[in-house]
Amino acid sequence: MTTDTLETQADLVALVGSRLCHDLISPLGAIGNGVELLAMSGTGMSPELQLIAESVAAANARVKFFRVAFGQTASDQRLGRPEVAALLADISQAGRLKVTWTAEGDQARQMVKMSFLALLCLEAALPWGGEVTISETAGAWQITATARRTKPDPELWAALDGADGQISPAQVQFALLPRAAAAAGRRVQWQIAEESAVIRF
Repeated sequence: MTTDTLETQADLVALVGSRLCHDLISPLGAIGNGVELLAMSGTGMSPELQLIAESVAAANARVKFFRVAFGQTASDQRLGRPEVAALLADISQAGRLKVTWTAEGDQARQMVKMSFLALLCLEAALPWGGEVTISETAGAWQITATARRTKPDPELWAALDGADGQISPAQVQFALLPRAAAAAGRRVQWQIAEESAVIRF
């Protein structure tokens, strides 16, 4: 398969990701607005409405995250630190991982996309939760995770090196990250131990 073909496939995947996330944002927002209206109608925020509100907020955060991780990026697009930090704070609130973004200033959306894909890879290795720090120094990115224990899967992680293997839908980030890195002229490096894991590019 030629490089052009791989790039075309990656572009199509990103377009599909952008389309799905775009179409899901509006109905999720409408549900959230409906919950707020019900809460203000005099009935208050019942446990049932609270559960719906929390679920909608979690889904909204996840879709916005996926929009960056799987969506289309242009070479000149950039994302500001406040926007990225707020998005990761929402993800942390709704998930098992506490994620800290330390990269300063605006960053190329392409790099943010790769760091989000790396975060998804680390998430797969931390089913019991943990802490993740995303940092950038002189253009080099490092995504570091610590936890009481990890769930190593050497065969799956070998996909980050370009190895062929069976990838499930929940593991697609392991196939997409090395392609995104190659498109940016970078190579993915990784290590995983019993209580930590790190991805660099």
